[in-house]
Amino acid sequence: MAEERYVLIAMDESHHSDDALEYYVKNIHRKGDHLVILYVPEYHTVIQSPMVMTDLSLVPDLMRDETERIKAVVERLGKKLLHFGLGGHVKSVGGKPGEVIVKVSKEVNAALIVLGSRGMGTLRRTLMGSVSDYVMHHSHIPVLVCKHPDVHEHHGHKH
Repeated sequence: MAEERYVLIAMDESHHSDDALEYYVKNIHRKGDHLVILYVPEYHTVIQSPMVMTDLSLVPDLMRDETERIKAVVERLGKKLLHFGLGGHVKSVGGKPGEVIVKVSKEVNAALIVLGSRGMGTLRRTLMGSVSDYVMHHSHIPVLVCKHPDVHEHHGHKH
């Protein structure tokens, strides 16, 4: 019987995290792995809505809409576990993505963190920082950053 290990896969709503999950399934998964799919939601509507600045009474409705959107994402991620026949669960935790990923990896005693790369250009990554950079520098365990094959081509680099 294979030894159980916990693998944290950080996912968002992008194809980059879908690619990372597929890479894990095809190349790394072993029997006995317990996946923790971690979703760190971003509150788009409430924070970015200009209406909030003029009418604070809209906040409860916007928060409800965001909660429903987040619930739908979590359900979609749960279906991915079922689709691939993987053991595990989906966890949604609010906060700064890099910090949350490192914190949750410790809480679940993960052996590995897997995440996708959005393939930001050098300038944008320098100005904004990158979740994968943060996780790689602060994690106590191995981190696998999966890049989609065409990421380099978008930035003028060839494989």
